[in-house]
Amino acid sequence: MADKLKKHGIIRKCVQAGWGLISNSYIPGFIKGTIYEGPLKRFCVPGMNCYSCPGALGACPIGAMQSVFDARRRKFAFYVVGFLATIGLLVGRFICGWLCLFGLIEELLYKIPTPKIKVPQKIDRVLRYLKYIVLIVLVFALPFFYRSSVGAGDPFFCKYVCPVGTLEGGIPLVLLSEGMRAAAGALFRWKFALLIICVLSSIFIYRPFCKYVCPLGAFYALFQKISILRLHIDEDKCVSCGACARQCKMNVDPVKNPNSSECIRCGECVKACPKGALSFCNRKK
Repeated sequence: MADKLKKHGIIRKCVQAGWGLISNSYIPGFIKGTIYEGPLKRFCVPGMNCYSCPGALGACPIGAMQSVFDARRRKFAFYVVGFLATIGLLVGRFICGWLCLFGLIEELLYKIPTPKIKVPQKIDRVLRYLKYIVLIVLVFALPFFYRSSVGAGDPFFCKYVCPVGTLEGGIPLVLLSEGMRAAAGALFRWKFALLIICVLSSIFIYRPFCKYVCPLGAFYALFQKISILRLHIDEDKCVSCGACARQCKMNVDPVKNPNSSECIRCGECVKACPKGALSFCNRKK
């Protein structure tokens, strides 16, 4: 069982890393310290990935959603929400578990051998709602109601919060471009501090950004219970041993709630079940 879990974990991390490399494979950007602005940037990738990363070939899904309220500059934004909603309806939060590069970074940080922190259940339950507040307030509400002096919506989450943007876009551009180094000011220092907090907390808590802050995870979670991809439990095989719940690092009990909105569908519970009672299937089955 341990070998099966280890092999599954290696495969999943290879998929995460592979997708991260593919979606950030614009090599000239890293050489010149510039951003790719070709036709692929008209489309957003399904997982968190910064638009301003020198190697990014696609747009950030959260930035694209925010630009719905500034459609004069980004005409593609009108169907971004539909595209992401379709992904949510098909696979729920599968993207979080298999295609999110920042999620992989958090997981690798958690592997650093240190005492781990278990957030008390009552506090954890309340904090889980924070990502929905971030989605509603910072991604949709503020860009819609607030307008700059030129009448454009401000991308609040990407501009003031997103640690993914700081890691993948801000830091590389500051290192590669002298002009960006000169322009880096209080806002960059603020976002850099948020990134440090995220990195440090990831060492002690499993994927804290995904659990408590990520608005994309919150968006996909809205479709989790109705998505086509499902986690199915065979009650005839289940012996209620609790192995699946102990294995889940997102603190989900697959027996009680197999399609919880907090499940990232990493599949570790499926591999941990000694009786093969858990499996992924489509909604019709």
